[in-house]
Amino acid sequence: MADLLSTVLVTYAAFTIASWWIDGLDRRWIVVAMGGAAIPDLVKIQILVEESTVENALGLPFDYAPVASVAGVAVAAGIIALCFGKRWRRKAYAVLVAGGGFSLLIDGMRVYADSFAGFYLYPLWVRPPTPNLFVSSDPAVLVVALLISVMTFGLDRWRTSTQS
Repeated sequence: MADLLSTVLVTYAAFTIASWWIDGLDRRWIVVAMGGAAIPDLVKIQILVEESTVENALGLPFDYAPVASVAGVAVAAGIIALCFGKRWRRKAYAVLVAGGGFSLLIDGMRVYADSFAGFYLYPLWVRPPTPNLFVSSDPAVLVVALLISVMTFGLDRWRTSTQS
Protein backbone atom coordinates (compact mmCIF):
# COMPACT_ATOMS: atom_id res chain seq x y z
CA MET A 1 0.00 0.00 0.00
CA ALA A 2 2.82 2.43 0.76
CA ASP A 3 4.13 1.86 -2.76
CA LEU A 4 0.83 2.88 -4.38
CA LEU A 5 0.29 5.78 -2.00
CA SER A 6 3.78 7.21 -2.51
CA THR A 7 3.42 6.90 -6.30
CA VAL A 8 0.07 8.70 -6.25
CA LEU A 9 1.43 11.45 -3.96
CA VAL A 10 4.46 12.08 -6.17
CA THR A 11 2.19 12.09 -9.23
CA TYR A 12 0.03 14.71 -7.52
CA ALA A 13 3.09 16.87 -6.89
CA ALA A 14 4.48 16.47 -10.41
CA PHE A 15 1.19 17.19 -12.18
CA THR A 16 0.38 20.10 -9.86
CA ILE A 17 3.72 21.68 -10.69
CA ALA A 18 3.14 20.95 -14.39
CA SER A 19 -0.27 22.65 -14.15
CA TRP A 20 1.47 25.92 -13.36
CA TRP A 21 2.69 26.01 -16.98
CA ILE A 22 0.20 23.84 -18.88
CA ASP A 23 -3.15 25.46 -19.62
CA GLY A 24 -6.12 23.16 -19.16
CA LEU A 25 -4.39 20.96 -16.59
CA ASP A 26 -6.50 21.96 -13.62
CA ARG A 27 -7.25 20.16 -10.36
CA ARG A 28 -9.82 17.78 -11.80
CA TRP A 29 -7.33 16.55 -14.42
CA ILE A 30 -4.63 16.20 -11.79
CA VAL A 31 -6.95 13.76 -10.00
CA VAL A 32 -7.40 11.85 -13.27
CA ALA A 33 -3.59 11.67 -13.62
CA MET A 34 -3.39 10.33 -10.07
CA GLY A 35 -5.88 7.64 -11.08
CA GLY A 36 -3.71 6.89 -14.10
CA ALA A 37 -0.75 6.46 -11.77
CA ALA A 38 -2.67 3.66 -10.06
CA ILE A 39 -3.17 1.70 -13.31
CA PRO A 40 0.14 -0.24 -13.14
CA ASP A 41 -0.78 -1.35 -9.63
CA LEU A 42 -3.92 -3.07 -10.94
CA VAL A 43 -1.76 -6.19 -11.09
CA LYS A 44 -2.31 -6.45 -7.35
CA ILE A 45 -5.86 -7.59 -8.07
CA GLN A 46 -4.29 -11.03 -8.38
CA ILE A 47 -4.40 -11.11 -4.57
CA LEU A 48 -8.20 -11.35 -4.85
CA VAL A 49 -8.66 -13.10 -8.20
CA GLU A 50 -6.14 -15.70 -9.30
CA GLU A 51 -4.98 -15.87 -12.91
CA SER A 52 -6.42 -19.39 -13.24
CA THR A 53 -9.88 -18.05 -12.35
CA VAL A 54 -9.68 -15.45 -15.11
CA GLU A 55 -8.34 -18.08 -17.53
CA ASN A 56 -11.30 -20.35 -16.80
CA ALA A 57 -13.76 -17.49 -17.20
CA LEU A 58 -12.28 -16.31 -20.51
CA GLY A 59 -11.23 -19.68 -21.86
CA LEU A 60 -7.91 -18.11 -22.84
CA PRO A 61 -4.45 -17.98 -21.27
CA PHE A 62 -4.18 -14.97 -18.96
CA ASP A 63 -1.40 -13.21 -17.08
CA TYR A 64 -1.59 -10.03 -14.96
CA ALA A 65 2.04 -8.99 -15.57
CA PRO A 66 1.43 -7.02 -18.82
CA VAL A 67 -0.96 -4.68 -16.98
CA ALA A 68 2.09 -3.08 -15.33
CA SER A 69 3.59 -2.09 -18.69
CA VAL A 70 3.28 0.70 -21.23
CA ALA A 71 0.90 -1.41 -23.32
CA GLY A 72 -1.14 -2.34 -20.24
CA VAL A 73 -1.44 1.31 -19.23
CA ALA A 74 -2.52 2.24 -22.77
CA VAL A 75 -5.22 -0.42 -22.88
CA ALA A 76 -6.50 0.17 -19.33
CA ALA A 77 -6.52 3.95 -19.88
CA GLY A 78 -8.55 3.42 -23.06
CA ILE A 79 -11.11 1.36 -21.19
CA ILE A 80 -11.31 3.89 -18.35
CA ALA A 81 -11.52 6.83 -20.80
CA LEU A 82 -14.69 5.29 -22.23
CA CYS A 83 -16.35 6.13 -18.90
CA PHE A 84 -15.88 9.84 -19.62
CA GLY A 85 -18.23 11.90 -21.73
CA LYS A 86 -17.53 11.88 -25.47
CA ARG A 87 -16.25 15.46 -25.27
CA TRP A 88 -13.58 14.57 -22.68
CA ARG A 89 -12.44 11.11 -23.78
CA ARG A 90 -9.31 12.14 -25.67
CA LYS A 91 -8.09 14.40 -22.90
CA ALA A 92 -8.94 11.80 -20.26
CA TYR A 93 -7.04 9.17 -22.22
CA ALA A 94 -4.00 11.42 -22.59
CA VAL A 95 -3.95 12.36 -18.90
CA LEU A 96 -4.50 8.75 -17.77
CA VAL A 97 -1.64 7.55 -19.98
CA ALA A 98 0.59 10.38 -18.73
CA GLY A 99 -0.17 9.47 -15.11
CA GLY A 100 0.39 5.77 -15.76
CA GLY A 101 3.59 6.49 -17.65
CA PHE A 102 4.84 8.64 -14.81
CA SER A 103 4.08 5.80 -12.39
CA LEU A 104 6.06 3.37 -14.56
CA LEU A 105 8.93 5.86 -14.65
CA ILE A 106 8.94 6.01 -10.85
CA ASP A 107 8.67 2.21 -10.60
CA GLY A 108 11.62 1.91 -12.96
CA MET A 109 13.84 3.65 -10.40
CA ARG A 110 13.22 1.12 -7.61
CA VAL A 111 15.82 -1.29 -6.36
CA TYR A 112 15.77 -4.66 -8.07
CA ALA A 113 18.01 -7.55 -7.05
CA ASP A 114 19.47 -7.94 -10.53
CA SER A 115 19.56 -4.17 -11.32
CA PHE A 116 17.01 -4.50 -14.12
CA ALA A 117 13.48 -3.08 -13.94
CA GLY A 118 10.33 -5.02 -14.75
CA PHE A 119 8.98 -5.77 -18.21
CA TYR A 120 7.60 -2.24 -18.65
CA LEU A 121 8.05 -2.31 -22.41
CA TYR A 122 5.72 -5.28 -22.96
CA PRO A 123 5.18 -6.83 -25.55
CA LEU A 124 8.94 -6.47 -25.89
CA TRP A 125 10.39 -8.78 -23.25
CA VAL A 126 13.17 -6.32 -22.47
CA ARG A 127 14.10 -5.27 -18.96
CA PRO A 128 15.80 -1.86 -18.90
CA PRO A 129 18.49 -1.20 -16.28
CA THR A 130 17.40 0.64 -13.17
CA PRO A 131 19.33 3.22 -11.14
CA ASN A 132 18.29 1.43 -7.90
CA LEU A 133 17.37 4.66 -6.11
CA PHE A 134 14.94 3.39 -3.47
CA VAL A 135 13.20 0.41 -1.93
CA SER A 136 9.49 0.97 -2.35
CA SER A 137 8.57 -0.68 0.95
CA ASP A 138 10.89 1.62 2.94
CA PRO A 139 8.78 3.94 5.15
CA ALA A 140 11.18 6.81 4.39
CA VAL A 141 9.98 6.77 0.77
CA LEU A 142 6.42 7.40 1.90
CA VAL A 143 7.55 10.16 4.28
CA VAL A 144 9.50 11.90 1.49
CA ALA A 145 6.55 11.55 -0.91
CA LEU A 146 4.22 12.96 1.73
CA LEU A 147 6.54 15.91 2.41
CA ILE A 148 6.88 16.66 -1.31
CA SER A 149 3.12 16.56 -1.85
CA VAL A 150 2.37 18.70 1.23
CA MET A 151 4.94 21.30 0.15
CA THR A 152 3.51 21.29 -3.38
CA PHE A 153 0.00 21.66 -1.98
CA GLY A 154 1.10 24.65 0.09
CA LEU A 155 2.96 26.27 -2.79
CA ASP A 156 -0.01 25.76 -5.09
CA ARG A 157 -2.42 27.35 -2.59
CA TRP A 158 -0.02 30.25 -2.02
CA ARG A 159 0.41 30.69 -5.77
CA THR A 160 -3.33 30.74 -6.46
CA SER A 161 -4.00 33.15 -3.57
CA THR A 162 -1.38 35.64 -4.83
CA GLN A 163 -2.73 35.47 -8.42
CA SER A 164 -6.30 36.33 -7.36
